[in-house]
Amino acid sequence: MNKSYSQKYNDVEKLPPLEIERRSFEIIGEELKRRGIALPKEREAVIKRVIHASADFDYADTLYFSENAVETARKLLLGGADIVTDTNMVLAGIHKKSLEKLGGSVRCFMADEEVAAIAKETGRTRASVSMEKAAQSKKDLIFVIGNAPTALITLYEMMQEDLYRPAFVIGVPVGFVNVEVSKELIMETDVPCIINRGRKGGSNIAAAICNALLYSVTDRD
Repeated sequence: MNKSYSQKYNDVEKLPPLEIERRSFEIIGEELKRRGIALPKEREAVIKRVIHASADFDYADTLYFSENAVETARKLLLGGADIVTDTNMVLAGIHKKSLEKLGGSVRCFMADEEVAAIAKETGRTRASVSMEKAAQSKKDLIFVIGNAPTALITLYEMMQEDLYRPAFVIGVPVGFVNVEVSKELIMETDVPCIINRGRKGGSNIAAAICNALLYSVTDRD
């Protein structure tokens, strides 16, 4: 016999916020074990936080890490690298206090007036133009792309033309048009990266990857 709603309510675990997160990661670890999935130690925190953000265990198989990707990203963050995102949703999801402790900042140029004007004049996406504007920075940049494949394609084009080379790319745009090929283009370069193969991704996944890296090198508030 199915439980009534009142009976189900009795099963609710009443936990404080940090305990909820800790318990969630315990459940993720148990589920991975049941599935026979053993995560590489250096990638474990990133993959588990992505699963935590999505409740999707496919990411244990589809997340691609270039050689020494996590170590490289950690060094960049410790060195005060800035982060550039392709949407304000990713911007909102990144734990800024952790980044500020390291001397870095996060920017999104999608609402920039100059970017909007150039995009309108040229018929290109704001995400594409945003990458070119970000490339003017003198600091090391970690690009965190969660929605716009055109952002990844523009980064690839700038690399091919020897105009710019990002320090690191987190590429997890979601969707159907040019999504898979844009990720594969970045994976073919020698730029350190974390990419999700296939159509899945999104702002929450991009922020989760970024935060996992940040939390690994800071004391989280």
